[in-house]
Formats: sequence, structure tokens, C-alpha cells
Amino acid sequence: MTVTVVGIGADGWDGLSPRARTAVERAELVLGSPRQLGLLPSGIEAEQRELPSPLREGLASFAQEAGSRPAVVLASGDPFLSGIGSTLLDVLGADAIEDVVPAVSSVTLARAAMRWAAESTSWVSLVGRDAYRLLRHLEPGARLLVLVSDTTTATHVAAILTAAGFGESRITALSDLGSAEESRRDALARMWHGKTPPLTVLAIECDGPGPWWSRTAGLDDDAFENDGQLTKRDVRASALARLAPRAGELLWDVGAGAGSVAIEWMRAHPRNRAVAIERHPERAARIRRNAERLGVPELEIVEGTAPEALGDLPRPDAVFVGGGATREGVLDAAWEALVPAGRFLAHGVTIETESLLASWHDRHEGGELTRISVEHAEPIGGFTGWSPSRAVTQWSAIKR
Repeated sequence: MTVTVVGIGADGWDGLSPRARTAVERAELVLGSPRQLGLLPSGIEAEQRELPSPLREGLASFAQEAGSRPAVVLASGDPFLSGIGSTLLDVLGADAIEDVVPAVSSVTLARAAMRWAAESTSWVSLVGRDAYRLLRHLEPGARLLVLVSDTTTATHVAAILTAAGFGESRITALSDLGSAEESRRDALARMWHGKTPPLTVLAIECDGPGPWWSRTAGLDDDAFENDGQLTKRDVRASALARLAPRAGELLWDVGAGAGSVAIEWMRAHPRNRAVAIERHPERAARIRRNAERLGVPELEIVEGTAPEALGDLPRPDAVFVGGGATREGVLDAAWEALVPAGRFLAHGVTIETESLLASWHDRHEGGELTRISVEHAEPIGGFTGWSPSRAVTQWSAIKR
């Protein structure tokens, strides 16, 4: 099967380039959403089909059925901007895509409508995604373009902004961009109400006291709801430095506690993934709340006890064992699952865990054994003195 992917905007057939029109006119099969197919003129002779559901399985079946017949898949605007283009690549492979004819994306049209430069604007897709992922982008003065999922997304976004202390943010709903029905609506987040048309981009100018959180590792401990089982700020910053998150990698956070390491790992890059393994149900629920509040609702939480809970998980690029290291088989199972050249880090605060980590340091040459002790200034009567936190032993290594 050979596929041409054609981007089509809200302006429909009239907005297509000659190259895009020719591809549709020569096709024997045209696949698209009901709205996209409805934009084609009546003279198109190709067989027209709606996008299958579930999408991935349906596309694979469609490719087999189509055989060598020339086909066009319609996309909204730019096929590779939160569009079907990436899904087609994953399912069919690059060799099956003969050509791609993009249209102007809704993000580009929205920037033009707002007079916002690309270099000073971020965009976030909430299509099929949790709206709480927006929270990681909030900071005073930020300009955000948000692709909505449905007619109620704007109301949900406004409520999230207001609850996060950004109720003074101005929301502009830009709907049906590029079409004759194009419309605009403006309101502060705290005053927003009502639905929007389905094809809407929200332009948000962030304003409000926050709180807002740093993009670097080592968020304030108060950023995390916790019951005391928390990798503290200074030690956490050291842990993230050794785990060295890279775009698109997967972390296991074993004995996650409040989930702080997994959450900061995911905040390091939008494509980062993490699994938090926690055996206590109340802590697992707390991790979920922390992940949502800090803008990484996609964090996967496994409620169970290691090493048994690790068996069916995808292999990680990095492992952090923050609790339960002395439980039989935990370190062995996590180390075995780690990919080659992956990073491994374990913490201990008891003599028993320190002894275990020292033995692992002996077994794996090239690892690093560190003991971190942090002291904070606190009042002592009318004076000030140093109050030490519990020392943490840290063993890190790269799997060779």
C-alpha cells in the first residue's frame, strides 16, 4: 500500500494546494474523519471511508485490504503536529508513505491571530490527553497555545488555571481558524464559562501568583504532599543528577513514597516516562495527586511489592530504588531488568541498607558510593545552630 497524507484545514477544498488536490483526485481510497470527508467536493470518485476505531488496529487492517491501490489519508492541518502522521509512521512505516502534503497548522494560524512569535510561544495538545499536563507549563508571562479535546475543554482548563493560582490568566478561544465561521472569545480564567466549538485553540497568557515550580531538579519539599516518606530536596537533586534523564527514556522508581523522583524525571522532558512502584495504597493515591498537581498525570503507578511487581514492566533506562532495597531480590531484579548502559541508583538510611549498598559497590566496579549529609540552620534559644538531617548513603552505577 502506498499512502499520501494530505493536510486539510477548516477552509476545506478551496484551501488545498494544486499538489494536494491532485493527490486526492488520483486516489482510489480516501480515509478521513467525517468532518474532513465532508470538506471534499462531490466530484471526488475515490471510495471514501471514515477513520477506523480503534485507530491503530484499523489502520493496519486497512493497509492490508487496500493492497496496491493508491490511497490518501486526510489529516487536520500539519499531519505531524499532534496529528495522524505520527501514527501512520508507527503502524505502516516510512516506506509506506509515498508523500506528505501538509496544510497550515492550527498552531500557526493561532500564533498569527494572536501576533505571537514562535520562539516565545509553547503549545500543548490536550487531544486525548489529561488536561493536568498543562500545569507543568505554568509560569508568569508564559504564552501557551492549547489544542482542545472537545467543547468542554476550555472550561476544564480555566478551572485548572484558577485552582493553581493563575485565575488572572487571559484565555482567548480561537475557533474554526481559516474558515468563514472563524470566531474569537476572550475572558479571564476565573471568569470563564460555557462551551467552545469543537475546532478550537486556546491562547493563554499566564498571569497570577502561582505557586509555580522551577524547571530544574530539586523542587521544594512543599511541592509534594507526603507522609514523611519523601526523598528530600538536596538529596533528590543529587539523585536526578546521577540518574541523568534523557528525552524519551523510562525510569523505574521503586518504593516511590511520594513519587518525587519519578515526577521530577518526567518534568525533565515532555517525552520522558516513569513507573512508580509503591506497595502502600494511600501512598499510591498520594503519588497520583502529586503527579497531577505538578503536571505529569501520565505517570504510571503500580501498586504492589517489589520484586514481584516488577515482572511485567517494560525494561527501564534508569532505576531508582528509594525504599525496600533490603527486601530479598529487589536490587537483583531491578539490575537485571535495566538496559545496557542504563543508570542505577539506590538510597539507604539504615546500617543494614548501607552494608548492602557497600557490598554492591564491591561487586560492580566503577560504581560510585556516596554519603550525603545535609544540615539546615534552625533557632536554638535566641541563637541559630545547625540541625542535621538523616544521612543518606547513595550507590550509583552504569550497567556495563
